[in-house]
Amino acid sequence: METYNGNLGPGILNAIFAMNRATEIAEKNGLGLVSLNNTTHWMRGGAYGWQAAEKGFIGICWTNTESCMPAWGAKSGGIGNNPFIMAVPRKEGHVVLDMAMSQYSYGKLQTTRLKGQKLPYPGGFDQEGNLTDNPGEIEETRRILPMGFWKGSGFAVMLDLISAMLSGGLTTAGIDKADKGSCGSCCQVFIAIDPRKINTQEFIDQALHKTVEQLKSSVPATENGEIFYPGEQSLKTRNENMELGIPVDDGIWSKVKELANRS
Repeated sequence: METYNGNLGPGILNAIFAMNRATEIAEKNGLGLVSLNNTTHWMRGGAYGWQAAEKGFIGICWTNTESCMPAWGAKSGGIGNNPFIMAVPRKEGHVVLDMAMSQYSYGKLQTTRLKGQKLPYPGGFDQEGNLTDNPGEIEETRRILPMGFWKGSGFAVMLDLISAMLSGGLTTAGIDKADKGSCGSCCQVFIAIDPRKINTQEFIDQALHKTVEQLKSSVPATENGEIFYPGEQSLKTRNENMELGIPVDDGIWSKVKELANRS
């Protein structure tokens, strides 16, 4: 176990360093845990799960955040949505779960709203306290729905506490009081595990193959539906973006250019 102070530096660089260090420790010992305190927004957390998987390691990581979600039963924000990632390396495509503790991240709400679409399922509450699939209404109230209702709320609290205890940093309550902006002075945990230390590659490949095969053989709930393993859709999107370029909303791109002209 190692702990580092991020010194409020670029969150992406801090996170890349931390996961890389965790894999170095795991390569020697089978398991490595690196925690960060006083760091900033790591952007897309799934990237660090992919980072570990690309090197052949199981990766587990999470971050706490400023309060941006009500605890179950509350109307005001008091807990973070604390993204949590698990990744398992697989030759045919890594299995990567990247999820916030909210049913939808605020990024998902924004992109859905910009497309003029509704959410597939209710993701929060409107001004009247009713569950809604309208992303704009949820952004206004900031009453985003914890995934699994009370379960997601409790999960978020535990991730917050454990990340602070392992890193010696701030909990969500402390981040709010520090008032250093979005995800300023947050805590993160990076765990890397080498499955080859206790299993053969043949066993690992077989477990992955059987699991994916069973998922794919499931009967879809809708006509022409398809069952995906965690990370499959992300891999497809990544490959498309590498080939065709990254799609950007016109309004967002205009704001980026406007900001660039101010410098």
